[in-house]
Amino acid sequence: MAEERRVPAHVAIILDGNGRWAKAKGMPRNYGHLQGAKAVEDILVDARDLGIKYLTVYAFSTENWNRPEKEVSALMTLLQNYLKTSVKKSMKNNVRCRVIGEKSRLSEDIQKAIQNLEETTAGNTGLNFTIAINYGSRDEITRAVRRVARKCVDGTLSPEEITEAEIRDELDTAELPDPDLLIRTCGEQRISNFLLWQCAYTEFYYTDIAWPDFDKAELEKAIAAYEKRDRKYGGLKKDAKE
Repeated sequence: MAEERRVPAHVAIILDGNGRWAKAKGMPRNYGHLQGAKAVEDILVDARDLGIKYLTVYAFSTENWNRPEKEVSALMTLLQNYLKTSVKKSMKNNVRCRVIGEKSRLSEDIQKAIQNLEETTAGNTGLNFTIAINYGSRDEITRAVRRVARKCVDGTLSPEEITEAEIRDELDTAELPDPDLLIRTCGEQRISNFLLWQCAYTEFYYTDIAWPDFDKAELEKAIAAYEKRDRKYGGLKKDAKE
C-alpha cells in the first residue's frame, strides 16, 4: 500500500519575478504582472487538487508604493479587476477569500471590492485563499500591538496578561493557521517582511522559476521537498504529542 503523502496544510507564496520575466521577453513589466495574476488562478486549482487547505499569496507589499507611479497605478487597476472577477470564480470553486494588510490606504473602490469578495465567499468551505495587499509584517505587528496597548489603557487587559496568544489574535491572520511551507520564486532568498510572526516554524523553499512560469509541476516539487524535511518545533516533531 502506497504511503500517504504529507502535504502542507497551509502554503504561503511570495510571487516574485513578474517584471524580470516580462523584461526577458521584451515586454513591459505590467505584462508580467498580468500573466502573474493568471498564474495565481491556475495555482489555486492546483493547490486544491493537491490537498492544500490554505493558500496565502503576497500580492502587494507596503514597500511596493515606492515603485514608479505608473507601475503602481497599473498594479492597483489589476488588483481591483482581479478582486471583482474572483467573486464568480470563487463561488464556482467553493473558495473562501480573505484579504490581509492595511486597507485604509487603498482606494475606496478597491476597499469595496475586498468587502464584497470576503462577504460573498464567507460561507464557502473549500480552499481558504488569502491575498496580502498593502501588507507588511512589521506594520501588521505594530497595528496589533497598538490594539493590545489600547486594551491596557482601557483597563480591560493588564500588561501581565499579555501573551503570545493575545498578540496573535490581533494579527491580520488571526483566523488562519501558521504556514507550513513558504515558497519564493525567481531566485531570491529572503522573506521581505512577509508573515514574520507566522513563519517562526515554517519550512522555506526557493526556486529560480519566475512566478508566471510557476505551475503545478513546480508546486509538486516544492511539496516533495517539504515532505523530506524533518519537521520539528522546539526539538519536538511537529506531529508529536506533547
